[in-house]
Amino acid sequence: MEERKLKLGGIIDGVGWNYTGWRHPAIPADASENIEYYVQKAIQLEQGKFDLIFLADVSHIGHGMIPHYLSMFEGVSILSALSMVTHSIGLAATIATSYADPFTVARQIASLDKISKGRAGWNAITSNPGGLANYSRSHLRKADLYPMKKEFLEIVEGLWDSYEDDAFIRDKERGVFYDPSKMHPLHYTGNYFSVEGPLNISRSRQGRPVVFQAGTSPEFMDIAAHHAEVIMAPGHDFEYLKAFTAELKRKVKNQGRSPHDLLMMPSHNPIVGETEKEALERLREIESWMPKGYRMPKPGLIGSAEHVAEQIEHWYREGVMDILLIRQDHPAGFEDFIRWVVPILQDKGIFRKEYEDDTLRGNLGLPYPVNKYTK
Repeated sequence: MEERKLKLGGIIDGVGWNYTGWRHPAIPADASENIEYYVQKAIQLEQGKFDLIFLADVSHIGHGMIPHYLSMFEGVSILSALSMVTHSIGLAATIATSYADPFTVARQIASLDKISKGRAGWNAITSNPGGLANYSRSHLRKADLYPMKKEFLEIVEGLWDSYEDDAFIRDKERGVFYDPSKMHPLHYTGNYFSVEGPLNISRSRQGRPVVFQAGTSPEFMDIAAHHAEVIMAPGHDFEYLKAFTAELKRKVKNQGRSPHDLLMMPSHNPIVGETEKEALERLREIESWMPKGYRMPKPGLIGSAEHVAEQIEHWYREGVMDILLIRQDHPAGFEDFIRWVVPILQDKGIFRKEYEDDTLRGNLGLPYPVNKYTK
Protein backbone atom coordinates (compact mmCIF):
# COMPACT_ATOMS: atom_id res chain seq x y z
CA MET A 1 0.00 0.00 0.00
CA GLU A 2 1.37 3.40 -0.96
CA GLU A 3 2.48 5.50 2.01
CA ARG A 4 0.02 8.29 2.71
CA LYS A 5 1.62 11.71 3.01
CA LEU A 6 1.20 13.85 6.10
CA LYS A 7 -1.99 15.92 6.09
CA LEU A 8 -2.49 19.36 7.68
CA GLY A 9 -5.56 21.03 9.17
CA GLY A 10 -6.09 24.45 10.70
CA ILE A 11 -8.59 25.53 13.37
CA ILE A 12 -9.65 29.13 12.89
CA ASP A 13 -10.33 30.31 16.44
CA GLY A 14 -11.02 33.97 15.73
CA VAL A 15 -9.42 35.93 18.57
CA GLY A 16 -7.53 32.82 19.66
CA TRP A 17 -7.78 29.78 21.86
CA ASN A 18 -6.68 31.67 24.97
CA TYR A 19 -7.87 34.43 27.28
CA THR A 20 -5.78 37.41 26.19
CA GLY A 21 -4.94 36.95 22.51
CA TRP A 22 -7.68 39.41 21.55
CA ARG A 23 -5.55 42.20 23.05
CA HIS A 24 -2.72 41.69 20.55
CA PRO A 25 -2.41 44.64 18.14
CA ALA A 26 -2.40 42.29 15.14
CA ILE A 27 -5.73 40.63 16.03
CA PRO A 28 -9.04 42.38 15.27
CA ALA A 29 -10.84 42.55 18.61
CA ASP A 30 -13.96 41.16 16.88
CA ALA A 31 -12.08 38.46 14.90
CA SER A 32 -14.45 35.68 16.03
CA GLU A 33 -17.35 37.50 14.34
CA ASN A 34 -15.36 39.05 11.50
CA ILE A 35 -16.04 37.49 8.08
CA GLU A 36 -13.08 39.28 6.47
CA TYR A 37 -10.74 37.78 9.08
CA TYR A 38 -12.05 34.25 8.47
CA VAL A 39 -11.75 34.72 4.70
CA GLN A 40 -8.15 35.88 5.07
CA LYS A 41 -7.22 32.86 7.20
CA ALA A 42 -9.06 30.40 4.92
CA ILE A 43 -7.23 31.68 1.83
CA GLN A 44 -3.93 31.57 3.74
CA LEU A 45 -4.48 27.91 4.74
CA GLU A 46 -5.42 26.93 1.19
CA GLN A 47 -2.33 28.66 -0.20
CA GLY A 48 -0.36 26.53 2.28
CA LYS A 49 -2.01 23.41 0.73
CA PHE A 50 -3.72 22.47 4.00
CA ASP A 51 -6.26 19.66 3.78
CA LEU A 52 -8.96 21.20 5.92
CA ILE A 53 -10.34 24.04 7.96
CA PHE A 54 -11.74 22.62 11.20
CA LEU A 55 -14.11 24.56 13.45
CA ALA A 56 -14.51 23.68 17.11
CA ASP A 57 -17.77 24.68 18.80
CA VAL A 58 -19.33 25.29 22.19
CA SER A 59 -23.01 25.15 23.12
CA HIS A 60 -22.98 26.64 26.61
CA ILE A 61 -21.16 29.77 27.79
CA GLY A 62 -20.73 31.75 30.97
CA HIS A 63 -18.15 33.54 33.07
CA GLY A 64 -14.67 32.11 32.71
CA MET A 65 -14.96 31.19 29.03
CA ILE A 66 -12.25 32.29 26.59
CA PRO A 67 -13.32 35.39 24.61
CA HIS A 68 -13.58 33.42 21.35
CA TYR A 69 -16.34 31.26 22.79
CA LEU A 70 -18.28 34.29 24.07
CA SER A 71 -18.93 35.69 20.58
CA MET A 72 -18.44 33.39 17.61
CA PHE A 73 -19.93 32.24 14.32
CA GLU A 74 -22.04 29.10 13.94
CA GLY A 75 -19.91 26.56 12.07
CA VAL A 76 -21.93 25.50 9.02
CA SER A 77 -22.89 29.12 8.28
CA ILE A 78 -19.32 30.44 8.21
CA LEU A 79 -17.96 27.39 6.38
CA SER A 80 -20.60 27.84 3.66
CA ALA A 81 -19.30 31.39 3.20
CA LEU A 82 -15.68 30.21 3.15
CA SER A 83 -16.52 27.61 0.50
CA MET A 84 -17.14 30.45 -1.92
CA VAL A 85 -13.61 31.88 -1.58
CA THR A 86 -11.76 28.52 -1.58
CA HIS A 87 -11.52 25.66 -4.07
CA SER A 88 -9.72 22.62 -2.65
CA ILE A 89 -9.47 22.84 1.13
CA GLY A 90 -11.88 20.77 3.22
CA LEU A 91 -14.45 22.30 5.58
CA ALA A 92 -15.30 20.47 8.82
CA ALA A 93 -17.95 21.68 11.29
CA THR A 94 -18.58 20.47 14.84
CA ILE A 95 -22.17 19.59 15.79
CA ALA A 96 -22.96 17.60 18.94
CA THR A 97 -25.11 14.48 18.70
CA SER A 98 -26.39 15.10 22.25
CA TYR A 99 -28.60 18.03 21.33
CA ALA A 100 -28.90 18.35 17.55
CA ASP A 101 -31.42 16.59 15.30
CA PRO A 102 -30.03 13.87 12.99
CA PHE A 103 -32.20 14.74 9.98
CA THR A 104 -31.22 18.42 10.27
CA VAL A 105 -27.52 17.62 10.66
CA ALA A 106 -27.59 15.23 7.69
CA ARG A 107 -29.21 17.96 5.61
CA GLN A 108 -26.91 20.77 6.85
CA ILE A 109 -23.67 18.89 6.22
CA ALA A 110 -24.91 17.48 2.90
CA SER A 111 -25.83 21.02 1.84
CA LEU A 112 -22.38 22.32 2.84
CA ASP A 113 -20.94 19.43 0.87
CA LYS A 114 -22.93 20.41 -2.25
CA ILE A 115 -22.10 24.10 -1.90
CA SER A 116 -18.40 23.26 -1.59
CA LYS A 117 -18.51 20.56 -4.30
CA GLY A 118 -17.49 17.67 -2.09
CA ARG A 119 -15.36 19.24 0.66
CA ALA A 120 -17.50 18.87 3.80
CA GLY A 121 -16.78 17.04 7.02
CA TRP A 122 -18.70 16.64 10.28
CA ASN A 123 -17.12 16.41 13.73
CA ALA A 124 -19.63 14.37 15.77
CA ILE A 125 -19.11 14.91 19.49
CA THR A 126 -21.17 14.52 22.66
CA SER A 127 -22.14 17.52 24.81
CA ASN A 128 -21.72 18.73 28.39
CA PRO A 129 -24.65 19.31 30.81
CA GLY A 130 -24.75 23.03 29.97
CA GLY A 131 -25.20 22.30 26.29
CA LEU A 132 -27.98 19.85 27.06
CA ALA A 133 -29.77 22.50 29.11
CA ASN A 134 -29.71 24.94 26.19
CA TYR A 135 -31.41 22.41 23.91
CA SER A 136 -34.17 21.08 26.18
CA ARG A 137 -32.24 17.87 26.86
CA SER A 138 -31.59 18.24 30.61
CA HIS A 139 -33.52 15.04 31.21
CA LEU A 140 -30.71 13.04 29.58
CA ARG A 141 -28.18 11.28 31.78
CA LYS A 142 -24.51 10.84 30.98
CA ALA A 143 -25.26 7.16 30.31
CA ASP A 144 -27.57 8.22 27.46
CA LEU A 145 -25.01 10.17 25.48
CA TYR A 146 -23.12 7.38 23.72
CA PRO A 147 -26.11 5.13 22.95
CA MET A 148 -27.80 8.24 21.57
CA LYS A 149 -24.69 9.11 19.54
CA LYS A 150 -24.64 5.61 18.03
CA GLU A 151 -28.24 6.02 16.81
CA PHE A 152 -27.50 9.54 15.57
CA LEU A 153 -24.55 8.36 13.45
CA GLU A 154 -26.49 5.43 12.03
CA ILE A 155 -29.29 7.77 10.98
CA VAL A 156 -27.08 10.43 9.43
CA GLU A 157 -25.02 7.91 7.48
CA GLY A 158 -28.21 6.15 6.38
CA LEU A 159 -29.75 9.42 5.22
CA TRP A 160 -26.62 10.27 3.23
CA ASP A 161 -27.33 7.05 1.28
CA SER A 162 -30.94 8.08 0.53
CA TYR A 163 -30.15 8.27 -3.19
CA GLU A 164 -27.85 6.02 -5.16
CA ASP A 165 -25.07 7.81 -7.05
CA ASP A 166 -26.89 7.84 -10.39
CA ALA A 167 -30.45 8.39 -9.11
CA PHE A 168 -30.84 11.82 -10.70
CA ILE A 169 -31.17 11.66 -14.50
CA ARG A 170 -32.50 15.19 -15.15
CA ASP A 171 -33.24 14.46 -18.82
CA LYS A 172 -35.30 17.36 -20.14
CA GLU A 173 -36.03 15.74 -23.53
CA ARG A 174 -37.55 12.60 -21.97
CA GLY A 175 -39.01 14.44 -18.99
CA VAL A 176 -37.25 12.14 -16.53
CA PHE A 177 -35.95 13.91 -13.43
CA TYR A 178 -34.89 10.88 -11.35
CA ASP A 179 -35.18 7.11 -11.03
CA PRO A 180 -37.56 6.43 -8.11
CA SER A 181 -36.15 2.92 -7.70
CA LYS A 182 -32.89 4.53 -6.58
CA MET A 183 -34.44 6.58 -3.78
CA HIS A 184 -34.47 4.82 -0.39
CA PRO A 185 -36.42 5.78 2.77
CA LEU A 186 -34.60 4.95 6.01
CA HIS A 187 -37.41 3.62 8.27
CA TYR A 188 -35.26 3.98 11.39
CA THR A 189 -36.73 3.45 14.85
CA GLY A 190 -34.47 3.59 17.90
CA ASN A 191 -34.70 4.42 21.61
CA TYR A 192 -33.98 8.11 21.02
CA PHE A 193 -34.89 8.84 17.40
CA SER A 194 -37.41 7.79 14.81
CA VAL A 195 -36.66 8.93 11.25
CA GLU A 196 -38.55 7.97 8.13
CA GLY A 197 -36.38 9.54 5.42
CA PRO A 198 -35.28 9.85 2.70
CA LEU A 199 -33.11 12.98 2.73
CA ASN A 200 -34.03 15.52 0.04
CA ILE A 201 -30.58 16.07 -1.46
CA SER A 202 -28.60 13.94 -3.91
CA ARG A 203 -25.58 11.92 -2.86
CA SER A 204 -22.21 13.56 -2.33
CA ARG A 205 -19.43 13.69 -4.93
CA GLN A 206 -17.26 12.11 -2.23
CA GLY A 207 -19.88 9.44 -1.44
CA ARG A 208 -20.44 10.83 2.03
CA PRO A 209 -18.99 13.79 3.94
CA VAL A 210 -16.02 12.75 6.10
CA VAL A 211 -16.92 11.85 9.72
CA PHE A 212 -14.62 13.21 12.44
CA GLN A 213 -14.89 12.31 16.13
CA ALA A 214 -13.13 13.35 19.34
CA GLY A 215 -12.83 11.52 22.67
CA THR A 216 -10.84 8.93 24.60
CA SER A 217 -13.28 6.82 26.66
CA PRO A 218 -13.88 3.12 25.97
CA GLU A 219 -17.47 3.92 24.92
CA PHE A 220 -16.16 6.53 22.50
CA MET A 221 -13.63 4.11 21.03
CA ASP A 222 -16.24 1.42 20.39
CA ILE A 223 -18.43 3.82 18.39
CA ALA A 224 -15.48 5.49 16.66
CA ALA A 225 -14.13 2.12 15.52
CA HIS A 226 -17.32 1.60 13.54
CA HIS A 227 -18.13 5.12 12.32
CA ALA A 228 -15.16 7.51 12.55
CA GLU A 229 -12.79 8.29 9.71
CA VAL A 230 -10.69 10.93 11.49
CA ILE A 231 -9.98 11.10 15.23
CA MET A 232 -9.17 14.44 16.84
CA ALA A 233 -6.70 13.08 19.37
CA PRO A 234 -5.01 14.48 22.48
CA GLY A 235 -1.81 15.94 21.10
CA HIS A 236 1.00 16.31 23.62
CA ASP A 237 1.78 12.97 25.30
CA PHE A 238 3.50 10.85 22.63
CA GLU A 239 3.49 7.56 24.58
CA TYR A 240 -0.18 7.91 25.51
CA LEU A 241 -1.12 8.72 21.95
CA LYS A 242 0.84 5.74 20.65
CA ALA A 243 -1.01 3.33 22.98
CA PHE A 244 -4.37 5.00 22.26
CA THR A 245 -3.79 4.76 18.50
CA ALA A 246 -2.81 1.08 18.69
CA GLU A 247 -5.92 0.18 20.70
CA LEU A 248 -8.24 2.16 18.45
CA LYS A 249 -6.77 0.64 15.29
CA ARG A 250 -7.20 -2.83 16.85
CA LYS A 251 -10.90 -2.09 17.42
CA VAL A 252 -11.23 -0.78 13.84
CA LYS A 253 -9.76 -4.03 12.50
CA ASN A 254 -12.18 -6.05 14.65
CA GLN A 255 -15.03 -4.15 12.94
CA GLY A 256 -13.83 -5.48 9.59
CA ARG A 257 -12.41 -2.11 8.51
CA SER A 258 -8.88 -1.38 7.40
CA PRO A 259 -6.92 0.48 10.12
CA HIS A 260 -5.44 2.49 7.21
CA ASP A 261 -8.89 4.07 6.78
CA LEU A 262 -8.87 5.71 10.22
CA LEU A 263 -6.71 8.84 10.44
CA MET A 264 -5.26 10.18 13.69
CA MET A 265 -5.34 13.98 14.02
CA PRO A 266 -3.54 15.29 17.11
CA SER A 267 -4.00 19.00 17.81
CA HIS A 268 -1.14 21.43 18.52
CA ASN A 269 -0.67 25.18 18.82
CA PRO A 270 2.86 25.54 17.40
CA ILE A 271 4.92 28.67 17.90
CA VAL A 272 7.65 28.81 15.27
CA GLY A 273 10.50 31.17 14.51
CA GLU A 274 13.48 31.11 12.21
CA THR A 275 15.40 30.37 15.42
CA GLU A 276 14.43 29.00 18.83
CA LYS A 277 15.11 32.44 20.34
CA GLU A 278 12.61 34.02 17.95
CA ALA A 279 9.95 31.43 18.81
CA LEU A 280 10.41 32.04 22.54
CA GLU A 281 10.10 35.80 21.93
CA ARG A 282 6.71 35.13 20.29
CA LEU A 283 5.65 33.14 23.35
CA ARG A 284 6.73 35.97 25.68
CA GLU A 285 4.83 38.43 23.48
CA ILE A 286 1.59 36.48 24.02
CA GLU A 287 2.29 36.24 27.75
CA SER A 288 2.84 40.00 27.94
CA TRP A 289 -0.92 40.53 27.56
CA MET A 290 -1.69 38.23 30.51
CA PRO A 291 -2.23 39.40 34.10
CA LYS A 292 0.98 39.71 36.08
CA GLY A 293 2.37 36.38 37.20
CA TYR A 294 0.55 34.30 34.57
CA ARG A 295 2.42 32.19 32.03
CA MET A 296 1.19 30.07 29.14
CA PRO A 297 1.92 26.35 29.13
CA LYS A 298 4.81 25.86 26.74
CA PRO A 299 3.45 24.43 23.47
CA GLY A 300 4.52 20.94 22.47
CA LEU A 301 5.74 22.28 19.13
CA ILE A 302 7.88 25.36 19.74
CA GLY A 303 11.25 26.40 18.42
CA SER A 304 13.04 26.79 15.12
CA ALA A 305 11.33 25.60 11.95
CA GLU A 306 13.84 22.76 11.58
CA HIS A 307 13.23 21.56 15.14
CA VAL A 308 9.44 21.68 14.79
CA ALA A 309 9.55 19.92 11.40
CA GLU A 310 11.72 17.13 12.87
CA GLN A 311 9.24 16.58 15.70
CA ILE A 312 6.36 16.45 13.25
CA GLU A 313 8.20 13.98 11.02
CA HIS A 314 8.92 11.73 14.01
CA TRP A 315 5.25 11.60 15.05
CA TYR A 316 4.21 11.03 11.44
CA ARG A 317 6.73 8.20 10.92
CA GLU A 318 5.61 6.58 14.18
CA GLY A 319 2.03 6.40 12.88
CA VAL A 320 0.36 8.62 15.49
CA MET A 321 -0.03 11.73 13.31
CA ASP A 322 -1.77 11.21 9.98
CA ILE A 323 -3.06 14.79 10.18
CA LEU A 324 -1.50 17.60 12.18
CA LEU A 325 -4.25 19.97 13.31
CA ILE A 326 -2.86 23.36 14.29
CA ARG A 327 -4.43 26.34 15.98
CA GLN A 328 -2.68 29.66 16.36
CA ASP A 329 -2.03 31.37 19.68
CA HIS A 330 0.18 34.00 18.05
CA PRO A 331 -1.58 36.11 15.35
CA ALA A 332 1.05 35.05 12.79
CA GLY A 333 0.87 31.38 13.79
CA PHE A 334 -0.48 30.06 10.47
CA GLU A 335 1.68 32.44 8.46
CA ASP A 336 4.89 31.44 10.28
CA PHE A 337 4.10 27.72 9.98
CA ILE A 338 3.36 27.99 6.25
CA ARG A 339 6.38 30.17 5.53
CA TRP A 340 8.98 28.20 7.49
CA VAL A 341 7.78 24.68 8.37
CA VAL A 342 5.75 23.64 5.31
CA PRO A 343 8.72 23.98 2.86
CA ILE A 344 10.83 21.74 5.12
CA LEU A 345 8.07 19.11 5.27
CA GLN A 346 7.82 19.30 1.46
CA ASP A 347 11.60 18.91 1.09
CA LYS A 348 11.41 15.84 3.33
CA GLY A 349 8.87 14.43 0.86
CA ILE A 350 6.16 13.94 3.47
CA PHE A 351 3.81 16.81 2.54
CA ARG A 352 2.29 17.74 -0.80
CA LYS A 353 3.22 20.63 -3.07
CA GLU A 354 -0.14 20.57 -4.90
CA TYR A 355 -3.57 19.18 -4.06
CA GLU A 356 -4.17 15.65 -5.34
CA ASP A 357 -7.94 16.05 -5.56
CA ASP A 358 -10.74 18.57 -5.15
CA THR A 359 -12.73 16.67 -2.52
CA LEU A 360 -11.86 16.38 1.16
CA ARG A 361 -12.03 12.59 1.05
CA GLY A 362 -9.81 12.48 -2.02
CA ASN A 363 -7.13 14.72 -0.51
CA LEU A 364 -7.15 12.75 2.74
CA GLY A 365 -6.70 9.50 0.80
CA LEU A 366 -9.83 7.95 2.29
CA PRO A 367 -11.81 5.35 0.29
CA TYR A 368 -15.03 6.22 -1.50
CA PRO A 369 -17.93 4.68 0.49
CA VAL A 370 -20.21 2.67 -1.77
CA ASN A 371 -23.91 3.35 -1.23
CA LYS A 372 -25.27 0.57 0.98
CA TYR A 373 -28.18 -0.01 -1.42
CA THR A 374 -25.88 -0.74 -4.36
CA LYS A 375 -23.35 -2.97 -2.55
